[in-house]
Amino acid sequence: MYQVRRPAHSEFTPVRNLKYHVLQWGEAKSALPPLVLMHGWMDVAASWQFMVDAFSPSFMQGRTIIAADWRGFGLTECPGHDNYWFPDYLADLDGLLDHYAGEQPVDLVGHSMGGNVVMLYAGARPQRIRRLVNLEGFGMPASKPEKAPKRYAQWMDELKSLHCGELALKSYDDAAGVARRLMKTNPRLGEDKAQWLARHWARPNVLGKWEILGDAAHKIVNAQLYRVDEVLAAFAAITAPVLSVEASHNQMEQWWEGKYTLAEFHERLKSVPQLQQALIEDAGHMLHHDQPEQLARLIENFLAG
Repeated sequence: MYQVRRPAHSEFTPVRNLKYHVLQWGEAKSALPPLVLMHGWMDVAASWQFMVDAFSPSFMQGRTIIAADWRGFGLTECPGHDNYWFPDYLADLDGLLDHYAGEQPVDLVGHSMGGNVVMLYAGARPQRIRRLVNLEGFGMPASKPEKAPKRYAQWMDELKSLHCGELALKSYDDAAGVARRLMKTNPRLGEDKAQWLARHWARPNVLGKWEILGDAAHKIVNAQLYRVDEVLAAFAAITAPVLSVEASHNQMEQWWEGKYTLAEFHERLKSVPQLQQALIEDAGHMLHHDQPEQLARLIENFLAG
């Protein structure tokens, strides 16, 4: 089992009528900008533990780090409806920063879905961000307006599937089964980390089965199309320096089958006024699991300016 070097303090914070689960490391109050870490789809705040453990003592001195489970993930409450809207993530993040940072600008890191959220948020609230790190938050393929009717139909069909129980998340006999699932998804994830992470990624239910801590409604397609022109406008409005980090193992071709490429993402990044790009070697999409030391050094250097 992975041995945690920097235990986190766990607490619940009210955000928009939900109890948000938040992990906190380091100083409770600090003159340094808080470092805020936001996870990706079907992940949890505890996923950042390996990277936090890899930060240097000098970087951690006098610093507050917080990570939250997004709504409907981990231990944060589900909102009680049957689908999720992307703008809600931005408003939730806004509420979290109100609580933990007040008027103080923060250093903000987002992975995957979380990376997409923080990029849009930084365009909407540029004054709240000192420095921004996007870890493999690539966005989605461009959509055309004529696709809207079929998208609305797909959304309604998937809602019916959810209510019929057809979109339920798989359960496992024990934590070891969850760990094997994590290692199957990410072959670079060592068994020690997988065994530790499994106990934060899932919990046993009343029948003794281990259930993933994620709402099945997250699997439903967004009813609205992905509008690239709006994304580019948000990117252009970011005033903070941005670090965009990719893994050496590019999985976009596997995900999108040619509908969206890394080259297209790089073209979109040209709208960001102050941009740096970096590559993490020997890593896949879960680069904060695969190479936490490399990533920690990269973030430390970037935040130091």
